[in-house]
Amino acid sequence: MFVSKSMTSNVVTVNKDAGIFEAKDMMIKFCIRHLPVIEEDNRLIGIVTDRDIRSALPSEVLHEYECCEENGENEKISNLKVKDIMTINPVTVSPSYTIQDALLLLLKTKVGAFPVVDEKGRLKGIISVDDLLRAFVNVLGIGEPGTLLCILVEEKLGQMKKIVDAITEENVSFGSILVARYWDEGKRAVFPYLLTQNIAHVKKKLQKMGYTLLDPMEWYMDQINKNPKEEVNKKSE
Repeated sequence: MFVSKSMTSNVVTVNKDAGIFEAKDMMIKFCIRHLPVIEEDNRLIGIVTDRDIRSALPSEVLHEYECCEENGENEKISNLKVKDIMTINPVTVSPSYTIQDALLLLLKTKVGAFPVVDEKGRLKGIISVDDLLRAFVNVLGIGEPGTLLCILVEEKLGQMKKIVDAITEENVSFGSILVARYWDEGKRAVFPYLLTQNIAHVKKKLQKMGYTLLDPMEWYMDQINKNPKEEVNKKSE
């Protein structure tokens, strides 16, 4: 699935010369946290976030602004513009990126949203963490009621087909199927998400075929115990 299919196309934007209180009001009005900053040709030149505004206007400054508003002593605060606090040349993605590309970049950069731009730097949309989560829910089919299985298999060709055929023969539909990247040597863990909660007959059939079925959460905890250093490193990245 591509970013172009999951992004928000009708983007709320702001001019670089807008006041930061104007930007703050826009975020409140439209319930958003990111405002791309564009020029007249729709070319992206920056982005301003709710965090940028909070950093520029700590609580004491906000209090001063509110207290001084009637006295006309807020000129210095009012003159602060979006261009003074925005992130210039923010990390962007192309409409042709996959959602996997965007998710990996999100983990690397630790930002909350990416402006989506074409090859000329013109804004085409914005894709946020929420957009990516919705996209993966749709791809994995987990928006529908179902059951997740964990099947331990040998790492060799044909295992996936055997599992899919066996489950399909029971007239059970798949929401998705994933394979873990690591397990004991020579093993893999297959995770089919089945669109039913009546899976007793499926589990029995798989066990008769010689497969070991595990509880998905127990599998995850077992991996943490077996790979504590890797897990710590992931959390610290």
